[in-house]
Amino acid sequence: MSFTLPDLPFAKDALGQYMSAETFDYHHGKHHKAYVDKLNGFVAEKGLRGSLTDIIRQARADGDKAVFNNAAQHWNHSFFWQCLAPPEGQTPEGRLAQLIASAFGGIDPMLARLKEEAVGHFSNGWAWLILDRDELKITSLHDADTPVVHEGMKPLLTLDVWEHAYYIDYRNERPRFAESVLGNVINWEFVAQNLDGDGVGRADQEAASEAFA
Repeated sequence: MSFTLPDLPFAKDALGQYMSAETFDYHHGKHHKAYVDKLNGFVAEKGLRGSLTDIIRQARADGDKAVFNNAAQHWNHSFFWQCLAPPEGQTPEGRLAQLIASAFGGIDPMLARLKEEAVGHFSNGWAWLILDRDELKITSLHDADTPVVHEGMKPLLTLDVWEHAYYIDYRNERPRFAESVLGNVINWEFVAQNLDGDGVGRADQEAASEAFA
């Protein structure tokens, strides 16, 4: 059994100035791939079975930080890529727009709040827009922590705030990174899909059956 690095849902240069092809070469092609490779090593070594989310939850229950960190980062990144889209003027519509207006007063206040969460998060982690029952909320999780293991935390949108997510394009300017990405290259259609509560499943993955050398 082995997990695979998912393809990006767009060309590496499709996000232009907001996230460069070089960033994706490193962030997707090296950092994300390293999590997948390390996870597959643990799968082979420990005989792990089940889907990606099964392994994440079991590793958390077992206190296996090495497996959890790599499996959770594989899921987090797989979800993050789907949250992005080329800058084509996308905006929230329909029920998503209504929920944003109800919870935050509109898209601009919501993006400002999400940016604040991302910028204010100490050290490595992820900023999240989640659905809690029928209410939108903003939070952040440290390091590899993930909504997969938090009851009632239905993920809609995330922003990676590990330094490797932005250092090539923005150096140490996390605020400029957060504002640029959130304001220009969010896949609001994907975010809206996740209102059905199945966001966790959209980044899940079944391991392919194969013999390890």
